[in-house]
Amino acid sequence: MRRLFDYCTTWIANRPGLAFVLIVVLSILATIGLVRPQLLSQYWKTAAGDAQPPQSSVANAANERPPSYRRVSTMRMGGDAILVVESDQLFSQRGVDALRHVINKLESLDFVTRVTWMDSIPSMNLFGLAEPLFPKAPASPERFERTKQRALEHPFIRGQLLSDDARTTLLLIDFDFLMIPSDDACISGLREVATAAVAEFPDVAMSFAVTGRVPIVVTSVRGQDSDRLKYQLIAYGIILALSVILFRGFSAVVIVAIAAALGVFWTVGLVGFFEIDFNPLVNVILPVLVSLVGFTDGVHLMATIRKIRATGATAHQAAVEGIRQVGLACMLTSLTTAIGLGSLLLGHHEMVRDFGLCSVIGVTATFLAVITWIPVACSTWLGRNLHVGLEHSLIERNLSRISVIIDVVLARRKTFAYGGILLTVVMALFCLQLRPDERQTTTLPKNSEPALAMAQVDRAMGGLETSHVKIEWGEGIDADEVAEMIAAVDQVLNREPLLGHPLSIMTIAAALSGEGNRNSQLSMIELLPPTLKRTFYSPEERRANITFRVQDLGIAKYNPVFNSVEAQLLELQQQHPGFTLQLGGPAVWRWRNLYQIVIDLLASLGSAALIIFAVLGLAFRSVRVGLISIIPNIFPLAVAGVYLVWIEQSLEIVTVCAFTVCLGIAVDDTIHFLSRFFEERPHAETDDEAIRRAFTGVGTALIITTLVLIAGFSSVFFSDARDHILFASMGTITIAAALLGDLLILPAMLSLFLKRPRDVNQSG
Repeated sequence: MRRLFDYCTTWIANRPGLAFVLIVVLSILATIGLVRPQLLSQYWKTAAGDAQPPQSSVANAANERPPSYRRVSTMRMGGDAILVVESDQLFSQRGVDALRHVINKLESLDFVTRVTWMDSIPSMNLFGLAEPLFPKAPASPERFERTKQRALEHPFIRGQLLSDDARTTLLLIDFDFLMIPSDDACISGLREVATAAVAEFPDVAMSFAVTGRVPIVVTSVRGQDSDRLKYQLIAYGIILALSVILFRGFSAVVIVAIAAALGVFWTVGLVGFFEIDFNPLVNVILPVLVSLVGFTDGVHLMATIRKIRATGATAHQAAVEGIRQVGLACMLTSLTTAIGLGSLLLGHHEMVRDFGLCSVIGVTATFLAVITWIPVACSTWLGRNLHVGLEHSLIERNLSRISVIIDVVLARRKTFAYGGILLTVVMALFCLQLRPDERQTTTLPKNSEPALAMAQVDRAMGGLETSHVKIEWGEGIDADEVAEMIAAVDQVLNREPLLGHPLSIMTIAAALSGEGNRNSQLSMIELLPPTLKRTFYSPEERRANITFRVQDLGIAKYNPVFNSVEAQLLELQQQHPGFTLQLGGPAVWRWRNLYQIVIDLLASLGSAALIIFAVLGLAFRSVRVGLISIIPNIFPLAVAGVYLVWIEQSLEIVTVCAFTVCLGIAVDDTIHFLSRFFEERPHAETDDEAIRRAFTGVGTALIITTLVLIAGFSSVFFSDARDHILFASMGTITIAAALLGDLLILPAMLSLFLKRPRDVNQSG
């Protein structure tokens, strides 16, 4: 493999013109992916025959239901946006006048199709006649007090549109998406219109905040878009400044920086062809990650080229020899990183799979950028003075002082080897305390309006998000049995304090019949308007639905709640044959699938680790080397896991992805160290001497790349998004721990456990 790789890479390095053509072709392809990816995607779809015929009017008509079978769409828990209104004057004449004025102003907006509020709920009148909640003006305070009591007794209002203390109400806003002028119009625009409208009532104190499905998505996407450029600029600025300080050579820094920039450009462009939906990991983390991976490989290659150039070789000769010495290690680091990130493709979560796919593309593109651009650049005027500043390099000047660490490690090899193994095992066992969790607001900046408004609704209404229990039954089951089952499920849900305001057809019937018995409640069901009844109860389809609210407290908090509810539903189902009870909804889906997602990711992480160590064993033709490399690379992951336990953080998709990313990056330094060790081993009298030479050969690059990676990850600390900060902190800690593992544990284990071949002229 070494000979084949050397032949291919040196063949490219000796033909800078061909490498330049490859760079141009990939750059053109990336440009198309950035500007007009549809050019190729449409061609692929046409060639594959994926064009879908338009749906016929007959098919549309088949989907229509008779009016009596339609459900009340206004009572879906949400709307496109939610205006959270807080005031002590909601049930007063001036307060209602101000609120109506706000709603009129909102509905006058071109992109607002409807505003649903307390006065526009479906009628509870048994005859289906319109019956507004609020009295017509003028009305006495006593009448408004009675209105408040009616609202708090109304099942469609209390806990759905009005808080228990009657101080917070929700306005559900529907959009015409074709008429929305800007993203701001969906968030701050709505609040500003409402604030301006209520300002015409100076005696009314009323505050507004916007949240809901569209504002949450818009805030997330907008935050990622702005963060993507900001963090890249910060990261690149830090990397360039740090590189100039460490390298003390301008041309070397420029060549390496352009190679990393090319890798990012090609990655972003090629990813554009896959039409991936909004993904914070792809949009924000991937460009920084790819730039750091490209820069680390470039630093290792450039450090070797500069040393060879300083011996008197021409820039071109130095580039070819540098590729020969370090190219295989760079290829192995790219391969192992791709394996680590590619393991994310095994996950069930689409966001995780997309990130894994894009990461593999990015790592591959970056490797191509490094092995093509750097030889080309070294053959130009940029390569003439590569060696200038080498003697002034900050790391080179102090490397002899740092190398004392290797002498200490080798002198106490058993202590560092067995101590490293024991410490890694203990920390790994400590990490077993981590448990899966996830919250909706993790992708939002913590001080964003939708996040703060969602927290406000959670406190006031018992949760913004809704979930449900679906009840289905077979033929031959009468209405009395159905009503009994619905009432039993109601009791199960009402016993859980974290489930807010369960709502079912029996809740509505009980509100109409007062304290009546089951028979009177059943009679109320039959008298309800069809559209209202079928929102929660469809006897012709033998199906009923009970909704409840869920707070954004995290899936771990709801794990015992949902477990208890599911166990009780199963017991009811066994007691009443013929019924099927199913707990569902977005929060339930996350609870049910998150554990599987995390298990899948951990399994893929374990698989990636085994594959990586097998690749190392094959590459260096030694199973023992593959086994030795396990501890130094598990050690930084264990450190990151202990950090998560220490800050009381749970296992989430972003943290498990971070583990996988960190494994792919952490193993890079190990590969470069091992590669140099086996290159020096035939020429050294002892393995300890080979270890010292390996450190002297790659120590500069190891330290520079570690500092650069830490600096690059640290740029993400400027983010407002919790996920980004968590990802960056794990990356920083893991990379720093990886350097310690490669300087303290790996040399000790090599010296202690690796047997030296009898023939010193053979490599391991």
